[in-house]
Amino acid sequence: MEEDYGVTDSPRKGPTLSTSTSSFEPFDAHDPNLSRLATKMFQKTGDYITHELASTVDDYKLIESMNRAMMGKVADMRQMSQSIAAKNTELNQKYEDLKPLLQRIDDIESTVDKLEAAAYQLDSYSIRLENKFKSLKAKQ
Repeated sequence: MEEDYGVTDSPRKGPTLSTSTSSFEPFDAHDPNLSRLATKMFQKTGDYITHELASTVDDYKLIESMNRAMMGKVADMRQMSQSIAAKNTELNQKYEDLKPLLQRIDDIESTVDKLEAAAYQLDSYSIRLENKFKSLKAKQ
């Protein structure tokens, strides 16, 4: 018994290495309806793949436009934050310039509080002195 090694006989061409039982042979005339359907299937598959790729391209274009818009927003926010930082630095400098004056105001307020306390003491003393004077005058 001879070994076949996967070689089979084709109905038209003789021995082949195929294990398929299909009667399709390349370059042989075959059913025109099958050919038309296969062509139609390949066209539809091509159209489907074309539309899928177009959809993907549209998605990437949308993402690209969103990225551009976001870059514009980020640039605006960056400019705004730089402006805020500059104004903050300016305000801090003005505060540092006013700090000695504010300290002088605090010192003056403290002195005024002391003067007010002294004025109350002096008023109290003058009232006591006036009362003493009236009592001495009344005794005479």
